[in-house]
Amino acid sequence: MLDATDITLSFGRRRVLDGVSLSVRPGEVIGLAGSSGCGKSTLARVLALLLRPSAGTVTVDGEAVTRWRHRAPQRTSIGLISQQPRLAVDPRFTLLNVIAEPLRAARRPVGRAYRLAEEMGLTPELYGRRPHEVSDGQLQRACVARALALEPRYLICDEMTTMLDASTQAHLVTRIEAYRKDTGAGVLAISHDAELLERWTGGNALLVPGTA
Repeated sequence: MLDATDITLSFGRRRVLDGVSLSVRPGEVIGLAGSSGCGKSTLARVLALLLRPSAGTVTVDGEAVTRWRHRAPQRTSIGLISQQPRLAVDPRFTLLNVIAEPLRAARRPVGRAYRLAEEMGLTPELYGRRPHEVSDGQLQRACVARALALEPRYLICDEMTTMLDASTQAHLVTRIEAYRKDTGAGVLAISHDAELLERWTGGNALLVPGTA
């Protein structure tokens, strides 16, 4: 289980998260709703072990997190898909390199990158293109593939469909649902789109509590 307990985080004098707790169990998909600026993305980065909270505890499968970012041994257990793919990738990378980046960092075979690209609907002529040469939807498909590359036990989808057309939204949600069912991964779907969360989670959604 990916568990956050009493998470508090401040930036300077501004408290962004104030005693937030939630749990994502293996195999389940839960939604997290809230208005813009309420701290959803900050919480996502804490859960992805990219931000150290000011107070509170994050545990991954019963093990408390004590180190953060690349020093956290549990980091590869969690995949994060963000709202703005262009801010989440190295602009010098090709789409295939975007997908293969975590595989190379973990010294794993990069052949999986080709399989994931195909599953995400990326055609071979796109593999060598850089972010500025593809659409937002194509780049987000590569980012989803990258998040799945190391077969994480938990996926955090932070407004991942906001900038996409309806067909791309449906395709990515379908692929993540297939991954969840195949692997038993837990999924946290974060959005301000109540209709999307209702369809995706079957009503299993929470509001961000105690945020600024």
